[in-house]
Amino acid sequence: MNAALLYPAGYNADFLQLPLPLPAPPAGILIRELLYTHFTVLLDPARRLAIATGVNIDGDHLVTVDRGDSWHLDSRIPLYEQAGEGVYARNDLDRGHLVRRLDPVWGDTTTARRANYDTFAYTNAAPQAGAFNQSKQLWLGLEDHVLTYARTNGNRISVFTAPVLSAQDPIYRGVKIPQAFWKIAAWTTNTKGSTVLHAAGFVLDQSPQLDDIDLDTVRAHALMYGTPPPLGPYRTYQVPIVDIIDLTGLNLTALSEADVYAPAPAIREDTDHRTRWTELTDTAGIHL
Repeated sequence: MNAALLYPAGYNADFLQLPLPLPAPPAGILIRELLYTHFTVLLDPARRLAIATGVNIDGDHLVTVDRGDSWHLDSRIPLYEQAGEGVYARNDLDRGHLVRRLDPVWGDTTTARRANYDTFAYTNAAPQAGAFNQSKQLWLGLEDHVLTYARTNGNRISVFTAPVLSAQDPIYRGVKIPQAFWKIAAWTTNTKGSTVLHAAGFVLDQSPQLDDIDLDTVRAHALMYGTPPPLGPYRTYQVPIVDIIDLTGLNLTALSEADVYAPAPAIREDTDHRTRWTELTDTAGIHL
């Protein structure tokens, strides 16, 4: 077998016309860096979920391959560091791809098939609400929308995605279930002989909407009967990347400095972040 398939190089920081490193975790946190075909997963072994992922997407060389459904554990790390089938069995939780299945599937056919298989590693999944709705469809299509927009630089973008790992996340079967996810898309343009990096940040909220119900009571009931904690309908927002930094603690400086989203008027720092978030109902509301 091709050595590149046995030992994939993972996310390429030089894929765009300007260097763009993976998001860096806070100092002192143990992270497993797992390289796959055209993408990398930074796994938090304590949470058993990714703290960040990065994928390179070559829109001009995407390949169509059979989807398959071969969810599997990564043999390179201990089983107890991964949230596997036990979290998803006999319930309505989805194995939510972090790196979208279609994104790294480019290149020659053999490489594309390997990339497709790699996206089904449980290290590239996180529990998500099972009910499909319009906002979930929007979340899944953000990469397509950015690719359509970013036709310069050989139709290439890099995308970073992960759950927001909060200490307040409810526990289910030994795994804390994320209530939100973040995504940042990055691309470059050439203007007057100079190359410019652009980035756009998004948050998916699946926290339950229980205005008239005590959330702690509902979660306690779920824990008592062994059912998943309540999750709400998908709500997708375009957000300042500095807010994603606040949510995750990741070093996203290069992406934040390239942010195309500038909410106006300026919001006081002590104001709730959501006052400067734009809820999206379709791609027409996305600012690029």
